[in-house]
Amino acid sequence: MKEERDIFTKNIINFGIGFEAGRVNVCNLINTYYKDMVEQASRYKTPVKITIFLMYDLQYQGAKEEDFYNIKPEVFKAIDLKYITKEDIENAKKESQNFLTKQESDLFFGYGHAKGRNTIMYFALKENIDYLMFWDDDEYPMACLKEGKSVTWKKQDNILMHLKAMEHSTISHGYHCGYVSPIPYVEFGEDISEESFKNFIEAISNEVISWDSIKQKMLVNYGITYADKDLSDENGLEYVMKDKWVVATNLCLNLNKVREIPAFYNPPNARGEDTFFSTKLGKAKVVKIPVYHFHDGFLQYTGIMENEFPKSLSKIKMNSAKIEKRFYKACIGWARYKPMLMYVTNKENYLQNSEIMVNKLNNSIDNMNRLIKHSDCDFRNVLEEFKAYSSRVVLDYQDYQKINRIWNKIKKRHVLEENGFITINKDKDDIIFMNQTIENI
Repeated sequence: MKEERDIFTKNIINFGIGFEAGRVNVCNLINTYYKDMVEQASRYKTPVKITIFLMYDLQYQGAKEEDFYNIKPEVFKAIDLKYITKEDIENAKKESQNFLTKQESDLFFGYGHAKGRNTIMYFALKENIDYLMFWDDDEYPMACLKEGKSVTWKKQDNILMHLKAMEHSTISHGYHCGYVSPIPYVEFGEDISEESFKNFIEAISNEVISWDSIKQKMLVNYGITYADKDLSDENGLEYVMKDKWVVATNLCLNLNKVREIPAFYNPPNARGEDTFFSTKLGKAKVVKIPVYHFHDGFLQYTGIMENEFPKSLSKIKMNSAKIEKRFYKACIGWARYKPMLMYVTNKENYLQNSEIMVNKLNNSIDNMNRLIKHSDCDFRNVLEEFKAYSSRVVLDYQDYQKINRIWNKIKKRHVLEENGFITINKDKDDIIFMNQTIENI
C-alpha cells in the first residue's frame, strides 16, 4: 500500500497555516496578511487552497474567547478559517479512544507549545492538508535590513517560498530577523557584570541561544538581528540542513510524507518543543529557504501591520514590568527544558553537567535580580525550576519517547482511513475493518 499521497496528480494543493496562539495579536495578523497569503498562492504553478487553523489558548495571557473572533468577514470569503476550540480537542480525544488510551490522548492533545502543534497536525491530517506551515502570532513576513544608520523593510513571500520548497523536501525552514530571542539588551556595570550575565545565559542556553551569539548581537546591534540582503531578495541559496535544528515557526511540513515527520514534545509547562522535534528528524529532508519573518518578540512594533515601518529599531532594555516579565517567563521555560536537553544529548555526563549549570545559576541569580526594577520577578525561581525538572528528567524522557509512539499510531490510523481500510460507525463509535489486507502499513 502506498502511504504518501502523490501531490502531482492533484488538481489543487491544500496549504494549511497553523497558529497556536495565546495573544489576541493573532487576529490583527490574519486580518492584515490574508490578502497577501491568497496573492502569493495565486502565483504558484498549481491552484492552492489556503486553510488557517487557529487554536487559541485562554490561559496564556488571560484573554477572553471572543477576543479571538475579531476576524474580518472578508477573511472567511477568501480563505478557509477553522477554529480549534476546547470542545474540538475533547472530541479529538474521544475519536481516538478506539486506538489510544486516555493517558496517551491526554499526553498528545491539548494546549501548550508542543501539544498545541501536535493537535494542529492532527486536524490538518483530518482535513487532508498537503503542506502545513506554522506561524507564530508575533511574527510578520517582513525582512529588516540595516543600511547605514537607517532600517529598510522588504516584504517576504513566505507562503510561496514554502510551497516551492515542499516540491522536493519533507520540511522547509526559513530565517528570522528582529528580536529573535526575548533577551533584552543588558549594559554591564554596577548591577551585573559581563561574567555574571555570561554564567546565567550559559546555564539556560540551548541549541539556538548561546553566550557567543547573544554577546555578538549585543555588541554589534544591541540585541537586534538584521536580515541578509541576498536572502531577503530570495536570491540566496536554498540548502539541505545537515544538523536539522529548526524552530517551530516559519516552518513547513510536507504531510504527504507524514511518516518522516515526528511529533513535538516539551516537558510540562516548559519550552523546547522545536528542540525535541529536531532530534527526531533523522530520515527527513530538511531545507533552509531564503525567506524571513520579523520577530516582534516584545510586541513593540505591531504598527508594521499597518504599514508603519520604523526607520530604526530600539534596543530593548529591562525598563518596564512588561519586558522584565517577558524575559523572566522565557527563562523559566528554558530552565524547565534544559535538563531534558542535556539528558537527550549527553546522558553519560548528565549529572556532571547539571551540577555545572546549578553552580552557574548560583553565581549569577543575585546579580540578575538587581536588574529587576519594575516587577516582582525573582530569578531564584529559575534555579528552583531547573532543580525540579532535573529531578524528573527520566520521567520526562519517557514521555518524550512515548509521544512519537502515540503519533505513529495516529499516522497509521490516518493511512488506514485514507486508503479505505477502515470506516467508523459514528452512531456506535465502532471501527469497521474492510475485507482487505493491511500488511505493509
